[in-house]
Amino acid sequence: MTYAETRLPREKVFRDPVHNYIYVQHQIILDLINTREFQRLRRIKQLGTASLIFHGAEHSRFTHSLGVYEITRQICDNFQRNYPTKTPGDGGWDDSERLTALCAALLHDIGHGPYSHTFEHIFHTDHEAITVEILTSPETEVNQVLRQVSPTFPAEVASVIQKTYPNPQVVQMISSQIDADRMDYLLRDAYYTGTQYGTFDLTRILRVMRPYQDGIAFAMNGMHAVEDYIVSRFQMYQQVYFHPVSRAMEVILDHLLGRANELYQAGESDESFIPHLLLPFFNHQFNLQDYLNLDDGVLTTYFIHWRQSPDEILADLAHRFLDRKPLKSAEYTAETQSLLPQLQEMIRSVGFNTDYYTATDNSYDLPYDDAYDPKMTYPLTQIELQEPDGTLLELSTVSDLVNAIRGKFSGDQRFFFPKEMLNPGDDAPEIFQPIYDEFGSYIQNNQLIQPKEI
Repeated sequence: MTYAETRLPREKVFRDPVHNYIYVQHQIILDLINTREFQRLRRIKQLGTASLIFHGAEHSRFTHSLGVYEITRQICDNFQRNYPTKTPGDGGWDDSERLTALCAALLHDIGHGPYSHTFEHIFHTDHEAITVEILTSPETEVNQVLRQVSPTFPAEVASVIQKTYPNPQVVQMISSQIDADRMDYLLRDAYYTGTQYGTFDLTRILRVMRPYQDGIAFAMNGMHAVEDYIVSRFQMYQQVYFHPVSRAMEVILDHLLGRANELYQAGESDESFIPHLLLPFFNHQFNLQDYLNLDDGVLTTYFIHWRQSPDEILADLAHRFLDRKPLKSAEYTAETQSLLPQLQEMIRSVGFNTDYYTATDNSYDLPYDDAYDPKMTYPLTQIELQEPDGTLLELSTVSDLVNAIRGKFSGDQRFFFPKEMLNPGDDAPEIFQPIYDEFGSYIQNNQLIQPKEI
């Protein structure tokens, strides 16, 4: 029996609040879970700064990755039971590809860093590229486990992440409009944030999934379950992922790391406050081991240290992040965008460095889009509904609900500023009060307005 075929004498289970049990049956899956690179995901929060708004959202990339594996395992079981291939090219499921799908599902997020998206923005890292490097580098325990299947197996699993794997069924299990990744993070994030509108009928969706020659489709009689998923995704983006306070904390985190980097580049860092594990990123010369040395705890330790920094801006930003003192924000439009320089000047005049205490941010998401764009690196897949005779129909052509939101951008643009501009406090110098009053006249119902002339 080869390593790839080796089954555990007795399946191992992980108790999970979303899936009840996560079943591990292959030795290789258990071995991958026990690698140092995968265990590191326990120390990286799935939702980053959102846990500062939704206090239950303390779950990790580790738990999410296990969930994606479990959903993929259930898809493979369903396909093998009900739609196994009988002749080459018939569009059925070839279960010899199960292990590739399971490993890709388990490892799809292994390249995420601490506070992933903010960290990527500052240091120009790419978690998908790093995922591929972790899978293919001979230096990693993950690669050593994968190589026991075959010398080419690490690259094979990586190609699923890169969306170049030849079987689109396997790719779409992990990355498509409805995939194991999205389904798990929506349900898991809804559970831990307590947002019930983020739930949908996973059991029904898995039941109506089926393979075909060019990927994965959904039975026509399962359309309403798919609609429910689309609406749930829309709601989660509006209420959780785009939450203005979470975005405000991301701005502070971005500026905190940016200030530390600026001080280091200018040679103004106090020696005792230099973050040595971050220097490879400040110098833009990091290797894979440097990256794997980082997790949320490492960054938090530096933030605690920086709170005592002699640099007032660095110390204050660390305080604001650690002690949850978010910036305030106001939504602005194309008509009110011209007011931003004037507001920034007011903020500057009362003593704030606007490079570090103001920001603009927009968050948009397409809840559903069926259009292929050949200029995109990874074109979005369509959601196909399958009639009993095999005819495929794109979802929005038969769903009035999905067609109503198809291609519609949702989100807003916000201007972030210190809350002291609206609530200066009793110790604020009286000389600045007229500036605070004028600033406040531009904000109404958390929106930027043109004040009426007196």
